[in-house]
Amino acid sequence: MNPLCIAFHSYKGGTGKTTIACNFAALLAQKGNRVGLVDLDIYAPSIQTYFEIEPKKWLNNYLNSSADLNDVMIDGNQFVHEDKLNPNLTNNGGGKLWLGFSNPRSEEILQLETTGTSTAREVLKKLILLKERLLTELRLDYLIIDTSPGIRTWSINALAISDVLLLTLKSGDIDSKGTKRLVDDIYSTFAKHGSRTFLLYNRVAGFCKPPKDFLKGDSSPQTLVGTSSALGGGDLVQHKFNMAQPKLSVELGIKAISSIPCFCDIQFSEREFLTVLNYPDHPFAYYVNELIDGVQTA
Repeated sequence: MNPLCIAFHSYKGGTGKTTIACNFAALLAQKGNRVGLVDLDIYAPSIQTYFEIEPKKWLNNYLNSSADLNDVMIDGNQFVHEDKLNPNLTNNGGGKLWLGFSNPRSEEILQLETTGTSTAREVLKKLILLKERLLTELRLDYLIIDTSPGIRTWSINALAISDVLLLTLKSGDIDSKGTKRLVDDIYSTFAKHGSRTFLLYNRVAGFCKPPKDFLKGDSSPQTLVGTSSALGGGDLVQHKFNMAQPKLSVELGIKAISSIPCFCDIQFSEREFLTVLNYPDHPFAYYVNELIDGVQTA
């Protein structure tokens, strides 16, 4: 299989794309893949706070030519081989994880915007080189990119270098209208050049927090969508959109690759990026697995 570059994007912030991107990358590595995760949400980067690592050099330094790629990519294997919160968790597949963080300081963001790399052509050149070096020098199977929301120079060019675009949104009129605008304005162009685009619904209304016993139980599709008791009580809820594509998906002609329910225990966790590794029986882990399968078979 050829290496894949996958970008998580959204019309606006608050869709949970960064949480999914981190869990997605970690689980891919846990499954034995060589994975790079880079934070190209230049204007509001946050992946570094998830992993609680303070790098000596940032992606900003590479992009403004003040550091080499080897200086800014961090070994993240500690998170997929063994975690202190779960000593029994080991990576038996031999996967690898590398992390690249953007500097959140306003002066560093401004510097990228005001240097020669701020033109669209220069940004694209930098990102093409970044992708090529990551794929070849680290021999990656997957390069995962977290992008800035909306239509800005850095996010558009991050999408331009990607093979798979996961347009993340929540259910609701604001997200739907904004997503439609994104598709009309830019995604149609990417599709013409071979990029595969999917809608990724997240924080869909359903159940908020599974019962404690559920974390130890079966996370099969039957358990997740079969009965109301498995969903923690309440009305029967059906989450699997592959049975009936959402109206927006039909209207745009873009497949909805997955629909992830809202889980408050993840949304408000300080270490939410480790959910799929620390709690493999959590229903959220099932949905991330489903997303991985969807991307690999699409």
